[in-house]
Amino acid sequence: MRPALFLDRDGTLIEDVSYPRDPDRVRLLPGAAGALRRLARAGFALVIVSNQSGVGRGLFSRAEAEAVHAEVMRRFAEVGVVFDGAYYCYHAPDEGCDCRKPAPGLLVRAAAELGLDPGRSLMVGDKPIDVEAGAAAGCRGVLLGAGAADWEEVVRFVQG
Repeated sequence: MRPALFLDRDGTLIEDVSYPRDPDRVRLLPGAAGALRRLARAGFALVIVSNQSGVGRGLFSRAEAEAVHAEVMRRFAEVGVVFDGAYYCYHAPDEGCDCRKPAPGLLVRAAAELGLDPGRSLMVGDKPIDVEAGAAAGCRGVLLGAGAADWEEVVRFVQG
């Protein structure tokens, strides 16, 4: 079984615009594409796991969420990054699902469907709930953002 980088999307791979519904607002975060290319070459599966509660809250439609996802895939593909999978939780926070991070459902499902080894994997995100979801699924976690790791540190952590 392969190791994976389970990746939050908004604030980790792309700029966080709060309830993303417009594909034209998709902007890749600096350093993400280069780091992902290197880690994919090192044998890591790249898997997006993201809460998108704006759908469950009625703030945007599933079609709008899918259009943003398609644009994320297109923009990363343009710079040589292809994801092995993408898993989204569209539930509102009060729905009690097992897929909304910090619950590990998205990671567990991805690992089972893609043949991934959580024990050799890493969850990368910009919020503590991302790291908590990774830990609950048996992964190590890295927190990105202000005062935390950047993409170069993620590469060093994984390869070190």
